[in-house]
Amino acid sequence: MDKILIANRGEIALRIMRTAREMGVKTVAIFSEADRNAPFVKYADEAICVGPPPSSESYLQVDKIIQICKDLNVDGLHPGYGFLSENADATRKITQAGITFIGPSPEAMELMGDKLKAKDTVKSYNIPMVPGTDEAIKDIAAAKEIAKGIGFPILIKAAAGGGGKGMRVVENADEFEEQMDRAVSEAVSSFGNGAVFIEKYVGSPRHIEIQIIADTHGNIVYLFERECSIQRRHQKVIEEAPSAVLTPELREAMGKCAVDVARSCDYVGAGTVEFLLENNKDFYFLEMNTRLQVEHPVTEMITGIDLVKEQINIARGEKLSFTQDDVQINGHSFEVRVYAEDPMNNFLPDIGRLNTYVRPEGMGIRVDDGFEEGMDIPIYYDPMISKLITHGKDREEARERMIRAIDDYQISGLETTLSFCKFTIQHEAFVSGNFDTHFVKDHFSPEKLQNSDLKGEKIAALFSARLYEEGAANKVVAEPEKTISKWKINRM
Repeated sequence: MDKILIANRGEIALRIMRTAREMGVKTVAIFSEADRNAPFVKYADEAICVGPPPSSESYLQVDKIIQICKDLNVDGLHPGYGFLSENADATRKITQAGITFIGPSPEAMELMGDKLKAKDTVKSYNIPMVPGTDEAIKDIAAAKEIAKGIGFPILIKAAAGGGGKGMRVVENADEFEEQMDRAVSEAVSSFGNGAVFIEKYVGSPRHIEIQIIADTHGNIVYLFERECSIQRRHQKVIEEAPSAVLTPELREAMGKCAVDVARSCDYVGAGTVEFLLENNKDFYFLEMNTRLQVEHPVTEMITGIDLVKEQINIARGEKLSFTQDDVQINGHSFEVRVYAEDPMNNFLPDIGRLNTYVRPEGMGIRVDDGFEEGMDIPIYYDPMISKLITHGKDREEARERMIRAIDDYQISGLETTLSFCKFTIQHEAFVSGNFDTHFVKDHFSPEKLQNSDLKGEKIAALFSARLYEEGAANKVVAEPEKTISKWKINRM
């Protein structure tokens, strides 16, 4: 595989290209008109405009992308995440065109992309699952009786869902029909599939996911876990590896389950098996993401394994270069997603220009991004600016390093989630590890964030005043300088 096309944009496209260059593999970028001047376009060996800014007219144009692959003699296609990465029909078209898809088979995508099919597929491996229905609900009255048997509250979920869409918590029997109608309606509008099922509502879960990697020779290895419980609108904002609460025994049990899930669908490549963890001891299979995850860097930091390199080698037909016994946890890593969102305004997108954009640097800091100072954040795509990752010898060193990195990250021109991320990792619940997926609801409000900012400003002001007083007290009168330096220190 000498040349690959990256069917994506932004930070993940650039991240894939860097590994490809290290491997001596040529890269082709596709870009929309909105991304013409983006860093990933400049970094690629070749770049082709694939259409107007809307993703439906550019990054999702699978037939046009396949033709570009043929015209440029591309051997393989890496989808990154989002866009075509979990589109089984697109994957099938790509492989039928003679292009190697760097990821799992379309059959594995179809099995794991539907939550009901996934539950049925893994059933024979005795994977622990949340109590609920195994089939789509067709008889609402019968489903209501099942819900009573499970015990309220229960959760209605879209079979083809994700990101919290098509999901409704039902507190009692009286609101069951109404919430069912809403869930089905949202599932149809979001996924074109109104199939829903019900599960026991796990009240205070942690969201734990296991990274797996599988080759075409039957070898499957789990690369430990990621803690993804800090979320807003059911979407992750802060991740860490390893989790602060998993024991070695629980880690091994969850890892083996994740391997069995992968084995159940003949999985190939990098994938993630997600679990709900209840009371820090009972875990339930949630779903499998059949692609590289946004938060994959924290796994790379604690294992030293380049997941993109492994993906490419697996697509070449090579065996995994390591076994389960070879993989060890080295230290601790955090990732915060830097979104162009306003935490003071319900995390609504705040699209604008990066008037100032200075990345943090230093020991144990990694920034995966796809922007430069002066660029606009396009309104057409996800508003993530970057992923800020830190690594330390233990959780506390990685956490302190993240605080410093956030402080050093200079962004102006729009609001970002950096202030929320700093608030979170300094919060007592986070520091102690005693938190779950309801952290934002239980501990965060715009007022608390504002008070936290004001407290920091007050401490800085007092410190500056103290330094000024000490300087004034020790001031020595000297002869005036003949020359005056033109250098200035600008603080943002």
